[in-house]
Formats: sequence, structure tokens, C-alpha cells
Amino acid sequence: MSVPELATLTGDDLVTGEAVALDLPPASLGPRIVSGLVDVLLTLLLTVGLVLVLGVATARSDGAVVALSFVATMIVVFLVVPTAFETVTRGKSPGKYALGLRTVRDDAGPITFQHAFVRALVGVVEIYAFSGAPAFFSALMSSRGKRLGDYAAGTYVVRERVRLRLAPPAAMPPGLAAWAAAADVTSLPTGLALAVRQYLGRLSQIEPAARAAVGGRLATQVLAHVAPPPPAGTPPEEFLAAVVATRRERDTARLAREAALRERLTSSR
Repeated sequence: MSVPELATLTGDDLVTGEAVALDLPPASLGPRIVSGLVDVLLTLLLTVGLVLVLGVATARSDGAVVALSFVATMIVVFLVVPTAFETVTRGKSPGKYALGLRTVRDDAGPITFQHAFVRALVGVVEIYAFSGAPAFFSALMSSRGKRLGDYAAGTYVVRERVRLRLAPPAAMPPGLAAWAAAADVTSLPTGLALAVRQYLGRLSQIEPAARAAVGGRLATQVLAHVAPPPPAGTPPEEFLAAVVATRRERDTARLAREAALRERLTSSR
């Protein structure tokens, strides 16, 4: 039975058409609300300022001109400005700048004028006409925190400033320490090394059957870079962990020797 290629992906991963996995965590409800409040506040301040300027400019005009100017001002404030801002910044508003958020397409690509316009148009109704209640409940029920404008435009909001959390490095299995110390382990190709590290870092998230199948396939590929092979009966995950651990130890020692050599050469001048 074939093993699903997505067995080592998490729920936040998006796979593009080129089979590249992108880790784009959706923004949680809290930052979305704060970002929205910042945008609403700035929009209201802009509205008040333009209305005051409009009142002075049309003080001696008839009612039709005043009404037309008011409608044009509202269109500029609620549609033109947010659409232009998000289009130019590729998915950011002032509130999103402040909170480290960005609007992207459902396929994780940058948004265009069309996406920004649809979001702004729907936002007039769900945010300003109904005081944000539809947007709040829609984001609350969506796994990606989507408001109605996001559903209409095919977008969602992601976090850009995500704290980097590195998984702890694979530890050397005690039973393979002696074998690893004497084994000839060459550097793994970049793609294979990344696959092994991803596999080891997500062991607890993979179903047992898929874990055994994926581990066996990776172990077979890694064996081409190791001599002699590990003791018979070694589980694939322990073998892979031993290879990664011994390469890390040897590379660290090599870098330390090179640094010490450079220090001696430069200090003697």
C-alpha cells in the first residue's frame, strides 16, 4: 500500500502546484480584532477630517452638490483608500502593519486589486453597517479566521511575525552510539537531510503505519551514505536519528577545528 505523500505535513501547511509546502499559520481572532479596530479608528478619523474639509468647501453650494460630494467622500474613504492601500502593500492595512499580519489568497499567493476591492466592498456592510458582528461570528466559526469578505474574495489573513521555534535536535540513541562512532557517514544531500529532519521532528504526528513506511523509505536512501549498515533489527527512526546526530557532532567538531586554525593563523600576524 502506497504511503500518502502528505503524511508529514501539518494542518497549517499549504502545498503549491509545484509541490512546495508553505507553513502559513492563520492569524488568530485576537490580532484580527485589534487590527480591525485600528483600521476602523483610522477610517473614522479620515472620515471626520474629510467631512470637515467638505463642509468648508461646499458651504455656499446647493444641496445637490453637497450630497454628491458627501457620497463621493464616502466612496473614497470606505472603498478607494482601503483597496488602494491593500493593493500597493500586497495585503496589508495600517492595522495589519501594526500587528504583523497580511492578507493572502487561499493558495497563499499575494492578493491583487480584485481581492482587495471585494474585501473592502463586503467590509462596508459587515464591519460598518452591522458594527462588525457578521465579521466577528464568521471569523469565530472559520478554521482560518475568515470574515465574509475573505470568503467572497478567496483570501485569509496570516501571521508574518511568527516566533521561530526550532525543534530540538535528534538525540543519539544509546544503543547505536558505538556503531555511529566507528561508522563512515558522509554528508546527506540537502533534500534528503531535510526530509529526515522533518520526519524525525514529526514522529508523534504521523500514524504508526505511515511512520514505519516513510521511515523505511528514508532509511533505504540514507543507507547509501553509510558504511557499515547499522545492526540488524534497528528501527528506521533510531537509525535516522543516529545518522543525523553523528553528522551534527562531526560537523560541529570540524567547524570548531577550522575556527581554531583561523584564530591561530590570524593571531600570529
